[in-house]
Amino acid sequence: MFFSISVFLGFFLLSFLFSFFCHRNKSIHSSSSSSFFHGPPSYPIIGCLISFYQNRHRLLDWYTYLLSNSSTQTIVIRRLGARRTIITANPSNVEFILKTNFHNFPKGKPFTEILGDLLGCGIFNVDGELWSEQRKIASHGFSTRSLKDFIVKTLEEEVQKRLIPLLESASITNQVVDLQEILRRFTFDSVCKVSLGIDPSCLDLSQPLPPLVQAFDSASAISAMRATAPVFLIWKLKRALNIGSEKSLKEAIKLVHESVLEIIRNKKKNIVNSVQDEDLLSRLLLAGYDEVLVRDLVISFIMAGRDTTSAAMTWLFWLISKHPNVEEMIEKEVKKVFEDEEGKKMKPFDYEGLKTMNFLKACLCESMRLYPPVAWDSKHAAEDDVLPDGTAVKRGDRVTYFPYGMGRMEELWGKDCREFRPDRWFDEEVGLDQTAGLTMRHVSPYKFPVFQAGPRVCLGKEMAYIQMKYVVASMVSRFRIKPVCENHPVFVPLLTAHMAGGFKVKVCKKKPEIDT
Repeated sequence: MFFSISVFLGFFLLSFLFSFFCHRNKSIHSSSSSSFFHGPPSYPIIGCLISFYQNRHRLLDWYTYLLSNSSTQTIVIRRLGARRTIITANPSNVEFILKTNFHNFPKGKPFTEILGDLLGCGIFNVDGELWSEQRKIASHGFSTRSLKDFIVKTLEEEVQKRLIPLLESASITNQVVDLQEILRRFTFDSVCKVSLGIDPSCLDLSQPLPPLVQAFDSASAISAMRATAPVFLIWKLKRALNIGSEKSLKEAIKLVHESVLEIIRNKKKNIVNSVQDEDLLSRLLLAGYDEVLVRDLVISFIMAGRDTTSAAMTWLFWLISKHPNVEEMIEKEVKKVFEDEEGKKMKPFDYEGLKTMNFLKACLCESMRLYPPVAWDSKHAAEDDVLPDGTAVKRGDRVTYFPYGMGRMEELWGKDCREFRPDRWFDEEVGLDQTAGLTMRHVSPYKFPVFQAGPRVCLGKEMAYIQMKYVVASMVSRFRIKPVCENHPVFVPLLTAHMAGGFKVKVCKKKPEIDT
């Protein structure tokens, strides 16, 4: 309470002291040509702190507006209490940051401070040799065919035995359910089975969430709040004094770390007793890696694999509820790929069949273009540099590429950039009878960087598409999802994005044309 009052009074005082200055310079800023507009109004000492504070609840749309008015799709943010930040929606800059001059743009200490307490030295929170070593470890694990088969097997069990029965029950009782929460629980179960070899059983809605899940949620949310704090000193002071949200964060992280270490030690006992599982944790332990390194790695995998795919699927189901023709085309593609030769039964979904479903992949890409699971990602310049568009970068600057804004740039996607149009991902015409066998248009990963790009491109990208295709195809072929509210959902960016208030729906079972 004390800190909230202090922050409010501080901003009130700053607003009062600089109100005259702002008024005097209003004409200067309003007369500036939009073609040279490279950021919000900025003043001595405080920079754009007032504007930032006023727009703190709509940063995504504020940044998007500023970027769309910049001739380079790049803006510079300077504000009291934070380091200089460059935000870009320019693909040439994104390629320079993520690939061309990759080594000059590590995550950096400011980023690792924010997530370091939770992720430790995990792959998503380190740079240099430590990152390179973990990348090699993870790359080998993800490339094995046996792990891919294990992932599909896990999906089949989770979908057929848990997700489908849950949705069928909701359809019979006409119950309103939160599809976002169901998908988050589903993906947590799946990623824990694949990464840790444990089953949290989160999809049992009659039971409270396990303590590990609750602690993980709390730790992720509070860590994200650190990144969006108007003045970073506040959360650091709260951490030093062990009060407020930082005290809660410390307790949640302790529970997460201790729980994962306990799982690791139990897994080690199984390995000693010659019980070898197929999960990623078993593979890492068999390779002889240190307990703490393995702990940090699997926590990173859980964070990457849980909320990202559930967020992408949640927004896709909302979008196709508004575009029934797209839903029909997905359903036709499922049937063309998986129905038997007689057209009477559906074959089990397999890895190869799922890979061929390019129309469904285009729908997922289009959903993530508009509502990316990670709205922005930041690096920190190791040395002075110059971006391809001429923006000067100083050592220590925070450099952010902005997938959310990039999906809304007319220069990149055309005047219909805010519309949901899966056909934009194909060169050929797409119709109800032309969904199977389509070839997707090549789109630069630096124009569509939802899985990052360059040396840090997401290792689980292919597996993420397989998981999302499996779930969406299974649901669309059986159910129609009907939102109970017609209002446009609110997109909330934390470490990963979500719908504010969840996604409340009714589930209607479709009359099967063939036996599924």
